[in-house]
Amino acid sequence: MTLATDSALATASAPALRIGPIELDTPVVLAPMAGITNTAFRRLCREYGAGLYVSEMITSRALVERNAITMRLIQHHESETPRSIQLYGVDPATIAEAVRIIVAEDRADHIDLNFGCPVPKVTRKGGGAALPWKIGLFTDIVQRAVKAAGDVPLTVKMRKGINKDHLTFLDAGRAAEDAGAAAVALHARTASEYYSGHADWSAIGELKQAVTSIPVLGNGDIWSAGDAVRMMDETGCDGVVVGRGCLGRPWLFGELAAALGPDASARRGSGSDQAPVVDATLGFVKDAFRRHAELLVEFFEDEDRGCKDIRKHVAWYFKGYPVGGELRSALARASTLQEIDDLLGTIGDAPYPGVGAEGQRGRAGSPKRTALPEGWLDSREIGEGVGDMMRGAETENDGG
Repeated sequence: MTLATDSALATASAPALRIGPIELDTPVVLAPMAGITNTAFRRLCREYGAGLYVSEMITSRALVERNAITMRLIQHHESETPRSIQLYGVDPATIAEAVRIIVAEDRADHIDLNFGCPVPKVTRKGGGAALPWKIGLFTDIVQRAVKAAGDVPLTVKMRKGINKDHLTFLDAGRAAEDAGAAAVALHARTASEYYSGHADWSAIGELKQAVTSIPVLGNGDIWSAGDAVRMMDETGCDGVVVGRGCLGRPWLFGELAAALGPDASARRGSGSDQAPVVDATLGFVKDAFRRHAELLVEFFEDEDRGCKDIRKHVAWYFKGYPVGGELRSALARASTLQEIDDLLGTIGDAPYPGVGAEGQRGRAGSPKRTALPEGWLDSREIGEGVGDMMRGAETENDGG
């Protein structure tokens, strides 16, 4: 990894992040992203940097029923340590059983529970970011999951709430802390905001003030190592969770390690406050893209499928670089590694384009009314008939 000095990036000396028995020298977590954070992408990010790399969201009932796709998704490469799995569900008993399976079969060193997903097919059944509104149910899920996890640390990831009039993060954070969660992470947006606008980092600071005995992690709008430093400085949070900012930029984890890891302290001790950042020339990016494709082929054990999966990443990798639309389209049609090699061979090198390659990545969308079960907001407790409806949500899974 080639590094260059970025004079605009201040560094911070961040203490190690402890999540139960797991100690991370770099207080950074890769956020679960559906269709993205499979074994291939996690391995790639790990090759560039350090931190905790979480799986795609796994449906608890699918795991309990040993759905073939799900059982594949929870596998880790031998190089992955610590191993991390995120679970989604709405039924306390099912989630607890999924946790027991993971622990009994030694499939993970860390388990995260998803209470932050804003996708309509999840929230309309009372799951994801909608669930903490039912604080009793939320507490029951976390308590049972923590008990089932035993010595394996269990954490919670959530949003601010459903919308600005129905905020849940402070109540949920305290409940998770009291239930024995090893850490809580907050995506500083509501479900209705989806990924639009700007994350409200002040909410992370509020949560840090409310939850005092376990780490509080911040998530939202971390597009660079400098953003991570600023979030920790402004909010006092114990670490950061990085999602869309690493799309097409797996080397961001190297920059985060340089800015927040042990080396950052060493630089300060030597009188330098400059953090090295990756000199992401076009040649460097081509190599990263090719490595990602190779790892996907290995993960799927199918060259055609691996090359198809890398297609979604083309625009992210080459954002801001002088790679024309026709060539990008060709890369998005390649079905073999040799085709990818041939196409990349037609692209010369070019310096890092700067601002053109930076900033927001992935779709932001726009604020929207959150899809919820009928009468969901009438009470913070589960009403008659709602429980059966919610359990139905766990039968509608696609193996993830």
